[in-house]
Amino acid sequence: MLLSALIFGFLGSFHCVGMCGPIAFLLPVDHKKPVRKAGQVFLYHLGRVFAYSIIGLLFGLLGKSFYLFGMQQQLTIAIGVLMIIVVLLPHRTFQKYNFSKPLFRIISKVKSELGTALKKKSPDTFLTIGFLNGFLPCGLVYMAVFGAVASGNTLQGSLYMAFFGLGTIPLMTTAIYLGNFLNLQVRQRIRKAIPVFVVLIGCLFIVRGLGLGIPYISPKPATEIVTSNYNCHAVLDNKTVEINTNQ
Repeated sequence: MLLSALIFGFLGSFHCVGMCGPIAFLLPVDHKKPVRKAGQVFLYHLGRVFAYSIIGLLFGLLGKSFYLFGMQQQLTIAIGVLMIIVVLLPHRTFQKYNFSKPLFRIISKVKSELGTALKKKSPDTFLTIGFLNGFLPCGLVYMAVFGAVASGNTLQGSLYMAFFGLGTIPLMTTAIYLGNFLNLQVRQRIRKAIPVFVVLIGCLFIVRGLGLGIPYISPKPATEIVTSNYNCHAVLDNKTVEINTNQ
């Protein structure tokens, strides 16, 4: 599953270049000093991955609550189905029912802090920019969050989102160094390919939830076998007799 997060992050980064590209282009990096610039870019990515890890931790905790109630498989299947539905539904539907409206104030605050941070050049600035960047709304991040929930574990959820963030690094780094290097035609082709990959990931979640016994892909659910083994010691005529009872 972590491999799927890495691939998802890499393919999703083509979309990220369009959405978060302006932030990457405006990073106040030191272009005259390559080593220092590399360190600044590293801090930016570290901030983003850290933000994604926190998001994964929180939603992994949510998934863990389902796991404790024995609903892990059902949750994984439901998330797979939901991912496919999100891709197949017309975009107008999401515009009509905008679920992110209650978060607009928080998003505005994040954007305001980003604008302030972009004007600075201190070492912590790049970490702050990356961290705030990680909390900006993005449809592909939402898809990755589904994977964190399906993990059913806080650590696995955090790792899933961290690997998603790591997958975005190569292309985002290229964008910082080369600017807007993708032409419109390439972007359109990639945007058409991303929904197909999301559907494939959704199918993978469904297969995983079914527990078909396929190693690593769809392992069988763990079943707990309860056995009782009693060793009783009785004292008869000052002699100890061991009685072994298996049920």
